[in-house]
Amino acid sequence: MHKPGDVILGGLFEVHYTSVFPELTFTSEPHQLTCQGFDPPGFRHAMTMAFAIDEINRNSNLLPNVTLGYSLYDNCATLVIGFSAALSLASGREEQFLLQETCFGTPPVLGIVGDSFSTFSIATSDVIGLFKLPIVSYFATCSCLSDRQRFPSFFRTIPSDAFQVRAMIQILKRFSWTWAGLLVSDDDYGLHVARSFQSDLAESGGSCLAYLEILPWGDNPAELRRIVEVMKKSTARVVIVFAHQIHMIQLMEEVVKQNVTGLQWLASEAWTAAAVLQTPHLMPYLGGTLGIAIRRGEIPGLRDFLLTIRPELHHNNSNGNNMVRQFWEHTFLCRFAPPPADWVEAGGALCTGDEDIENVETEFLDVSNLRPEYNIYKAVYALAYALDDMLQCVPGRGPFSGRSCATLQKLEPWQLMYYLEKVNFTTSFGDQVSFDENGDALPIYDIMNWLWLPDGRTKIQSVGVVKKSAFKGEELKLDEDRIYWNFDSKQPPRSVCSESCPPGTRNARKKGQPVCCFDCIPCSEGKISNETDSMECKSCPEDFWSSPQRDHCVPKKTEFLSYHEPLGICLTTASLLGTFICAFVLAIFIYHRSTPMVSRPGGGASLKWFGAVQQRGTVLVLTSVQAAICTAWLVTSSPTPHKNNQYHNDKIVYECVVGSTIWFAVLLGYIGILAILSFLLAFLARNLPDNFNEAKFITFSMLIFCAVWVAFVPAYVNSPGKYADAVEVFAILASSFGLLVALFGPKCYIILLRPERNTKKALMGRGTTKT
Repeated sequence: MHKPGDVILGGLFEVHYTSVFPELTFTSEPHQLTCQGFDPPGFRHAMTMAFAIDEINRNSNLLPNVTLGYSLYDNCATLVIGFSAALSLASGREEQFLLQETCFGTPPVLGIVGDSFSTFSIATSDVIGLFKLPIVSYFATCSCLSDRQRFPSFFRTIPSDAFQVRAMIQILKRFSWTWAGLLVSDDDYGLHVARSFQSDLAESGGSCLAYLEILPWGDNPAELRRIVEVMKKSTARVVIVFAHQIHMIQLMEEVVKQNVTGLQWLASEAWTAAAVLQTPHLMPYLGGTLGIAIRRGEIPGLRDFLLTIRPELHHNNSNGNNMVRQFWEHTFLCRFAPPPADWVEAGGALCTGDEDIENVETEFLDVSNLRPEYNIYKAVYALAYALDDMLQCVPGRGPFSGRSCATLQKLEPWQLMYYLEKVNFTTSFGDQVSFDENGDALPIYDIMNWLWLPDGRTKIQSVGVVKKSAFKGEELKLDEDRIYWNFDSKQPPRSVCSESCPPGTRNARKKGQPVCCFDCIPCSEGKISNETDSMECKSCPEDFWSSPQRDHCVPKKTEFLSYHEPLGICLTTASLLGTFICAFVLAIFIYHRSTPMVSRPGGGASLKWFGAVQQRGTVLVLTSVQAAICTAWLVTSSPTPHKNNQYHNDKIVYECVVGSTIWFAVLLGYIGILAILSFLLAFLARNLPDNFNEAKFITFSMLIFCAVWVAFVPAYVNSPGKYADAVEVFAILASSFGLLVALFGPKCYIILLRPERNTKKALMGRGTTKT
């Protein structure tokens, strides 16, 4: 389909979705092939380009005094046809058409809008890129096409699959779907998506692929059966499909056959709006599908333009195979003259060209959901704005050699590409159009939801948007309250390999399984995890311990010899009792200080060198030595409470440490020396001829003292925590009570209970002769 102009823009569209060519050679012309299966939306795409060019030609502010023309080709959804058509546009081999009334020729094609398939665009750009002829695709999304080294002249108004993959991963994260299956088509579109998905999932973390399957081209029921079996056996409830409409049609036939329900489908832009799948037969399976769709736009005046299309306006294609005539025959179920013989025999109607298109039901006129059309519209305008910028160049200030400008008479495609890289405009719908360094447009997608209405009708509604801005980066906005979920619970499904590990546990990856498959291992004692799905447990600070649930740290229990516990109360009571007894004995001795049993009668002559003064002086000196040792110990290295964590991990045991082992040993050694000396002197004097032989009691008291402290050492060493301090206190009390009872008990007994024996005669034992 052609229209003359000063500058020609080429277009490649899928007006038919199948082709028949018995023996195709590389030199075959596109018109030698037979395209079948007319696609009204594809024809609407081609007419959108025609409308955009017509609108530009009517705009006095854009490309004034320049008329744009077009040359539109049908790729028939076949690579060889689309590639051949692209070569014809680039090389000027397309059929000639009327330029002016008296001139035939081939005007230059300075840019191509298309192709719709990624594989087709790759093949076309590989070759046409050598000529630096700009190609602006409206539907090819393969991320591989962002390779500027390989495709220097490729641009697109649809976001790259790299962004679509990241958008899909954001949806997975939004609903906590960490376990999903991925189905892709067996072409550049699908295979590049598979690689991107695997790498981006690994980078983002948190989600894994339960399986990755490649949907075959053509009729392959055995492979489809196997793939559906994999889906059926998998625990993943979410299925992501990056494939074309034809793949989904074939796949869903097998899904229905095996009755695989309960799946949440995520659709790529290639089949999100596929009306052929939105049938009562398939909606029990596909209802609730969430899909990423091309940004919807509005093109004022497009429907009115479509209504003006008439076959009589295109007489230059006399062979009857032009797009408009085929559309007319498809829409009104008629044939233009001369009709095929079999058509006449079957009683088919003849087309007059006067049929009213408004009175027939056709999706061709449906402009309520313009998505690919909006991208086509932006692609045509991008080329027009680039051409307009180029023609406004001032000679001597141009960007080319010698600061020259390009001219319409000697215009080269690479010169237009220079301006196309810098184009920046805003559509009437309010969207900004520009290209980055890779030729990609500013990415934006609509999030669509397949709604299954109670009356059996279906509807695709927009429930959000995902876009990338220069300031906020990638951003996903979803209106979750509007989403229709095709499940009994009317809630998003759970799709995880392993349920989240609660606080108090950590993830332990299963050997040979993806990172999303794990066991939940409780944290060990002293460690906690206070977040869901923690990869490791953290140790508590030194003075803290893990709670029973292992989800937070709590202060360790403290244990020490307290005055408030039974053991402490008993020891304190015993100490106070001993103090009271000592005071009581002191009172008795003071009261009975004049009796013989209290300062000892006789012995004055034999003890003249060690009398009362010497005895008191000796006691004072020996006590002062001990006081000096204790003072030096306290000053240099005083005993302190010590936090001991060795006995119990969950307790802090406060125990007394001696501070200086040397001073402690000196003190014990000094006391031990005094005890031994006292014991030896008392033992030697045990048989002195007295009725009250005090040496015997001193000997007995020293035996008690030594026995207590000898037993104390192993008991102290082997007692844990506060019990070591209790043993030490008990040893002090026991030895003190031993001395008190053994030395002063007999005297108090005689003073209080046997006063008749508290006489000098009785104590001296004068009535008894001893040798």
